[in-house]
Amino acid sequence: MKRSFWYGIGALLLAGPTIQAQSLSGIWQGVEADTGKEEAGHWPAVLRLQKNKSGELFGVLYQEVGGQPAISVTFQVRGTREGSGMRLEHLRKLNETGSTRTSYWCDGAIAFTYDAKLEKLTGRAIYRPVGDCDFGTFTLYRIKLKSPLTVKAGAETTISVSGRNVLWYADPDLKQPLNTGNAYRTRLRKTTTFYLTQGYYPTSQSPVVPITIQVTGSAPAVKAPPTAPPAPTSPDTARPVPAPAPAPAPPPIVAPTPVVLPTVLFKLGTPELLPEGMPALNRLADELKARPTLRIQVAGHTDKIGEPEKNQALSEQRAAAVKAYLVQAGIAGERISTIGYGDSRPVYPSPDARNRRVEVVEIKQE
Repeated sequence: MKRSFWYGIGALLLAGPTIQAQSLSGIWQGVEADTGKEEAGHWPAVLRLQKNKSGELFGVLYQEVGGQPAISVTFQVRGTREGSGMRLEHLRKLNETGSTRTSYWCDGAIAFTYDAKLEKLTGRAIYRPVGDCDFGTFTLYRIKLKSPLTVKAGAETTISVSGRNVLWYADPDLKQPLNTGNAYRTRLRKTTTFYLTQGYYPTSQSPVVPITIQVTGSAPAVKAPPTAPPAPTSPDTARPVPAPAPAPAPPPIVAPTPVVLPTVLFKLGTPELLPEGMPALNRLADELKARPTLRIQVAGHTDKIGEPEKNQALSEQRAAAVKAYLVQAGIAGERISTIGYGDSRPVYPSPDARNRRVEVVEIKQE
């Protein structure tokens, strides 16, 4: 439900292909974007749906203005299945932040298609012709387990899930990152719960989805590591030789001039974070925690492969993915601004993976 000026508040309609065996209950996360406009906007969204005893869907739709999370709306919604589709209507507005006398939220209908393999909803919105309201495009994903729920203890296992820009954690507070992407290869010795989020247009309402993998059988016993030899002694004193001094702490990452994070963070053509980029991001999060007054700007860049317009959008998504990771690590979102430069500022001759970079710069306080 995009926000515009001189707009009205209204309803949402969903229709899709045959999905009889599939339930659309759950939490969907994504974005609505303007289509066919020179100055296109975007509205991150979270749609939460449940089913009552009669099979009717109900829930809430949350949206905020892209880049301005203080401007948001939450609607109570109700859905009914119609043939192979679903109709979802707004019942009432539950909450709105950042409203003014000259701004409202558009109303109308959205025709969605459902991709069961990707757990993806794609739709075109048609709004009532009030003010500048016309059309919009929705793209929503949900996290759902796609691999077996039960695995054998100690066996090498690939856990697969749906969703976009998925981040894996070992704890519900999102302090222990494990992996990124739609697959996690591991060996489990006991029933384990993972906590997953999507970095695709995250909002303050973005869910943490627990995925529990049941483990059967007993894993082979793990051999204890050999006992370490006693510490060497000095012949003249017969006392342990002092341990070497610890290595000096690494220098700060953030500086007044742009600094490139020391690794390639993303897969080619996507804003999906690579596992090898996590140490750099964790170190950046630690620095932000150690310097509570520090504010930064995160700038995304791409290589010159592909269309400039798509590269611009991709660079913005990459910067947003880094911000989402830092926010989930406990950093306040208002301390981090983002920007994308597309392929306009390559550092190396194209193609070169090092151009898929993120730069961080300190924002000086006024």
